[in-house]
Amino acid sequence: MNTENIESIVSEGGQFAYDRMHFSEAMKTNGFVYCSGVIGMDAKGKVPESLEQEFHAAWKKVGAVLKEAGASYADIVEYTTYHVGLQDHIGAFSAVRDEYLDEPWPAWTAIGITELAVPNAHVEVKVVARVPS
Repeated sequence: MNTENIESIVSEGGQFAYDRMHFSEAMKTNGFVYCSGVIGMDAKGKVPESLEQEFHAAWKKVGAVLKEAGASYADIVEYTTYHVGLQDHIGAFSAVRDEYLDEPWPAWTAIGITELAVPNAHVEVKVVARVPS
């Protein structure tokens, strides 16, 4: 594979997943960063008790990965969210999201699913962002 124009983004906290699960937190290429899905967990890898804390943890991790790649929330052009219990918590999720994103609103796809890779998790957030020159 030609990796001349591709950079793997792996923070210190993402090194375990890179080494054991064989995926990067993000890949940067041609002025964009493509982030892997992020589940909202605390520093010990546990899903927080409240949905709002889980949603904040997910968006904060998204921000940390974007920063590592040289981008920010304002650079997000598209995101996809995967929800266990979508209809039950989409309002709460949207309220938390609005604390991190602003106009112009990125493109968004929300998908309801039955489970995520982490037990008891309710949302996974995957983003694509431009990297400012």
